[in-house]
Amino acid sequence: MKFYKILVALFALLMLFSISTFAQEEEMTMEQWEQEMAALQTKKAQLTTELNGCNNDVNSLKAQYQGMKTVDEAMDELYALVDSDKNGVDAFRNQVNALESKINRKEAPKADRQAELDALKKDKRSALPEFFDKVHNQLQKKLDAWIEEAPKANTYTVVKGDCLWNIAKKRDIYDNAFAWPVIYKANRDQIKNPDLIYPKQVFKIPELTVDEKAKYEKMRKNYKPAPPPQN
Repeated sequence: MKFYKILVALFALLMLFSISTFAQEEEMTMEQWEQEMAALQTKKAQLTTELNGCNNDVNSLKAQYQGMKTVDEAMDELYALVDSDKNGVDAFRNQVNALESKINRKEAPKADRQAELDALKKDKRSALPEFFDKVHNQLQKKLDAWIEEAPKANTYTVVKGDCLWNIAKKRDIYDNAFAWPVIYKANRDQIKNPDLIYPKQVFKIPELTVDEKAKYEKMRKNYKPAPPPQN
């Protein structure tokens, strides 16, 4: 309303100025004066209509603004659509970033990384705009472009007194006796019983994967030898 009053006051001043100017230039007849007044009244009506329209727009925008949700409220509604909340989405983000790091550094085996990605794809949270393209497109393309090299396989010739435990423990093999099952699995065609191996047998010695190294290293660290027998 304050703006409306200002506009009316300005319009009144404009009318007085226009009439005064016109009167100074030439003496107005009554007919001319009435025509000038009619033109100004028409202009006033147009301006009043425009002002009312502006006020309606302002009121409409105010109503829309008051009805708008905050950013946090909007995000909470979005997360609820995928049965999650902010903490759940943060956790999923960490999983995606961790998998991306593994894929970027080609942390073998590739099949395990594909299994992790497949699990992320099945998660409802992957449908969120933040994750959809990365999980369903970008990471899969990186995996598809990853050509996994076959692990190098060395060989070892069994000598008298050997056992799989001692072979795996050798520094130039695995330096970890707990990794003996890897040798066993790689040579099942020759080893019928892991407790029975024979001199001159030639075993394949596959390289350990990152996961296998971690697994058997953990087993070694957690191993506690049995106490000596009591006499």
